[in-house]
Amino acid sequence: MRIGVVVFPGSCDDRDAAQAVAVMGHTPVALWHGDADLAGVDAVVLPGGFSYGDYLRAGAIARFAPAVQSLIAFGQRGGPVLGICNGFQVLCEAGLLPGALTRNARLRFVHRPQHLRLEAGPDRGRVVQIPVKHGEGRFVHPAPDELAASGQVLARYCGADGTRSPAANPNGSVDDIAGVTNARGNVLGLMPHPEHAVDRLLGSTDGRLVLSHAFSAVPTG
Repeated sequence: MRIGVVVFPGSCDDRDAAQAVAVMGHTPVALWHGDADLAGVDAVVLPGGFSYGDYLRAGAIARFAPAVQSLIAFGQRGGPVLGICNGFQVLCEAGLLPGALTRNARLRFVHRPQHLRLEAGPDRGRVVQIPVKHGEGRFVHPAPDELAASGQVLARYCGADGTRSPAANPNGSVDDIAGVTNARGNVLGLMPHPEHAVDRLLGSTDGRLVLSHAFSAVPTG
């Protein structure tokens, strides 16, 4: 597939995302934030970084970029979309995903290897290790139980054995939620960085499971 990677001023993981797309056997296509044309791609990745310097709040300005306006329509039609870290923030701001991302509970930037329990897709229940690096990754939502019941929780923070605990949650996210999907399942958002876990030289290849799930999302109805 041809997979677009949107580049904003302030993006810092767009090249990593493009490399991960290539490792997965797909063709990465750079999409400039100011261009509304998505170049006919089959799926889109919004990478991590600090789009527009995180002014106002993370993702608040990027949400109005021409590329994101086109992406909203693309996602609403059932096109596969993955937002990673800042990309997750942008998707929440754009209304494509439920909830919001706020300052970490301890008001500190967190950068560490992180265990996750996958809650959706063919690898549901599997514990993986994918790095996190964010300062505004605390997911909030008024009804997390409803998200879980509707199958919209993508992954949860946990320990190496899959056990959930405050110590295993890097940012204070409600119900230990690390990622969610829209109701249709074709738009995914994740705070950890799967693009940094696709090569053994990086310490883990677990990111491939998340990327494979995201890129296989298809319209359902």
